[in-house]
Amino acid sequence: MNATLAENAYGKQAIRLVTVRRHSDRHELKDVTVAVRFEGDFLAAYTDGDNQGVLPTDTMKNTVYALATEHPLDDIEDFGLALSDRFLSRNPRATRVGIELTEHLWEPIPVGGAAHPHAFRQAGSERRTADVTRDRQGVRVLAGIEDLVVMKTAKSGFEGFPRDPYTTLKETSDRILATAVRATWRYSRPDVIFGALWYDVRRVLLETFAGHDSRSVQHTLYAMGEAVVESLDVEEIRLIMPNRHHLPVDLTPFKLENRNEIFVAPTEPYGLIEGTVRRE
Repeated sequence: MNATLAENAYGKQAIRLVTVRRHSDRHELKDVTVAVRFEGDFLAAYTDGDNQGVLPTDTMKNTVYALATEHPLDDIEDFGLALSDRFLSRNPRATRVGIELTEHLWEPIPVGGAAHPHAFRQAGSERRTADVTRDRQGVRVLAGIEDLVVMKTAKSGFEGFPRDPYTTLKETSDRILATAVRATWRYSRPDVIFGALWYDVRRVLLETFAGHDSRSVQHTLYAMGEAVVESLDVEEIRLIMPNRHHLPVDLTPFKLENRNEIFVAPTEPYGLIEGTVRRE
């Protein structure tokens, strides 16, 4: 029986890039983690130890830093396009190059009602993401957001679900809905202004979450996705929303009443709701 290499890929992960663009009146800070992935005709490297055509992953890392000196890095999608073009055009053995980018968001510290020119704070756990895949036929760009933590304390319930002998959950029309949204979307056309549209998608997601009369996490997930594809240049959006439970504490052992005000927030286990909304 003969063995064969069915698939292969290699690259460099967790390349941390921080840039400071120094203007006369302010500094611009970018904090990005980059991953590079090559697929292609690298069979000989695996079977024979022949490294001809295998670009060192250290060179991949250095390329990220070198291109950052030339690129404005206003939008991570544009930087991913530049990286993928350079790697694919200079490495004939590669048939596909993937660039994953995660931007750790920072914002100027407000001082006296104005943004400080060179002092920053990290904007929570929220991250901006981009996934650029380029092959010999074309390029695909996905944008996204991770760990967008949101909560609403009204207009959320969960009722009418099936019950069996193991069901203990009580129906409720008034519960806390909390989640950490992970969204990935594909634009309707390639010539969008990435940064402005990313903030528009984020705004629509937040506004819809806040205003929706939720009957379940699934119900709100669809409403959020529907609002994005119907109002913006987005062809489809995939949403992953863990249900961060907030359970009312039983205060009866202390002869106290819980007026739906005191909660415990267990981290595990949790429900995980996923869905893709696509424009027809």
